[in-house]
Amino acid sequence: MTFDELRLIEPLLRAVRSEGYDQPTPIQEQAIPHLLDGRDLMGCAQTGTGKTAAFALPILQHLVITPRGPNPVGSGRRPIRVLVLTPTRELATQIGDSFATYGKLIPEHKVQGVPLRAIRHTVIFGGVGQSPQAQALKTGVDVVVATPGRLLDLAGQKLLDFSRLEVFVLDEADRMLDMGFLHDVRRVIALLPSKRQTLMFSATMPKDIADLAGAILRDPVRVAVAPPAATVDAVDQSVYHVAHGDKRALLHHLLGDPSITRALIFTRTKHGANKMVESLGKAHIGAQAIHGNKSQSARERALADFKRGATRILVATDIAARGIDIDGITHVINFELPNIPETYVHRIGRTARAGASGHAMSLCEPEEREFLSDIERLIRREIPVVPDHPFRSTAPAAAPRPAPQQQQRNNRGGGERRATTPQARRRRYGRNGAR
Repeated sequence: MTFDELRLIEPLLRAVRSEGYDQPTPIQEQAIPHLLDGRDLMGCAQTGTGKTAAFALPILQHLVITPRGPNPVGSGRRPIRVLVLTPTRELATQIGDSFATYGKLIPEHKVQGVPLRAIRHTVIFGGVGQSPQAQALKTGVDVVVATPGRLLDLAGQKLLDFSRLEVFVLDEADRMLDMGFLHDVRRVIALLPSKRQTLMFSATMPKDIADLAGAILRDPVRVAVAPPAATVDAVDQSVYHVAHGDKRALLHHLLGDPSITRALIFTRTKHGANKMVESLGKAHIGAQAIHGNKSQSARERALADFKRGATRILVATDIAARGIDIDGITHVINFELPNIPETYVHRIGRTARAGASGHAMSLCEPEEREFLSDIERLIRREIPVVPDHPFRSTAPAAAPRPAPQQQQRNNRGGGERRATTPQARRRRYGRNGAR
């Protein structure tokens, strides 16, 4: 199938072609016809599957061919017709960029000699001053792309009017749950009119998300693409057993490989990401970090440098990396294995995108052997071990480190029950495994 067969209007087709795309991805092929028909949709899809275009293109077409109603009484500005809610600033920015990219040729198209009106959008997120965002809302926009916290702040200031909303998109719903945003998501939904088209996307379907889908979707079309096994199959994976103290030296050794042209390195903590960049700098390996303690401008600059190839290495925490949707990442390196096995699948899915090859390399110290076992159970395969490297560890797996308060009890003579299940280790290490 080609994009020409998806019933998209000419300015959208031209914009898609200008980006070098001829054939839709599976989620685009499956979702776009239903969305053009106005159906609600539940999409199970990870980043890198083309899901942003899958909803942005039909939404833009809806805005063009469906006349908007009159402006709110006493207001000369256009009403908000679309809301896209997403968990991170970076992802919100990228979605906003997609609306701009695919809608750029709409004003050049004429219907009966009259040019179509440009589609306006704005992106709303915290961590920056709200004045430009508030001004854009006062001027009037068709599409709002937002993170939950700042959106609720502006709604509390009566700067948002959703009474004319027609389409609501909840993107990366499971990430919302992971980041503790589900309560805020429900508060946002309470602000919206009940009569609307609703689209929901989630890479996984835990019970809380399934319950939410049941509450907000009406007779939805269900589309599922790129399950974890497919993501895993597309990536060449390997694991390096190494002592904790040799991890940095092994990483520096691996980064000497010239085939690693664009690498995303994962650490568990913000402090760890900063220390990693410092360590790489001392080894004359240029890198930048992206995490929640970085200012928005610093995060955007690091992403832009990485995307255009000015920076070869980007070091990220899991939460900060959730908005990274960049083609051309040749390697994902797990400097620290995640204690939630699904996170591993999300991490390695940042490479091998758009049909390209990709590699995932994991540095596993003895303490992390149980995390590795959990991951292998999830993906139903053993990750090949690289036996021949200068820092190979043959030490037996160690029990996880006690939490600080438990260690104090142990020092007083108390015992500790070992966390032997993935759920127990999550409770003990925290959702993101920070120690």
